Amino acid sequence: MSNAAALLALVLSLAFSPVEEPVSYDSVIAAEAAVAEANVGGTANIALTPEQQALMQGEPDWRLSARLYHAGGGGATGNDSLGCRPVPMRTVATDPRVVPRRTRLFIRETVGLVLPDGTVHDGYWYASDTGGAIRGNKIDLYTGHGRSSMRPAMPLNMSTLTVEQAGRFDGCPPAWENASN
Repeated sequence: MSNAAALLALVLSLAFSPVEEPVSYDSVIAAEAAVAEANVGGTANIALTPEQQALMQGEPDWRLSARLYHAGGGGATGNDSLGCRPVPMRTVATDPRVVPRRTRLFIRETVGLVLPDGTVHDGYWYASDTGGAIRGNKIDLYTGHGRSSMRPAMPLNMSTLTVEQAGRFDGCPPAWENASN
């Protein structure tokens, strides 16, 4: 049995077996993160920068409930709330009362995510959008144009992500090639 299958079996057994005592929030988050990491591929084969290593340690700034959104077909159209073109797999929509706009974010669960062009995500995202349904501890990840753009990030949909503040940015979010700078 693969690690992902074993973790999924453990999570399902905890979810559907009779429990005499409540399960702690931390154990639910840890199990959810382990499943997401196993599904996405994890960071085992990725050389992390010193900044990324530091961001992977310790308590996160936020734990946010993730949703995916895309352009076209009723998804996002036009510019984000800063007036910028959204950058696929970089732009996020947040509640600015929780995560301020112009915050550079590091989302641990996206490190190592294999993108359609074969590149690997470095974990950096940019809070440059908001939305009417984004209230409280929620985050929407912009995946690109069309429903198929959501495929690489689908294991993250409806999960709780571990999010760190990695700085601020001016202007519009950088394109993919410059995002981790």
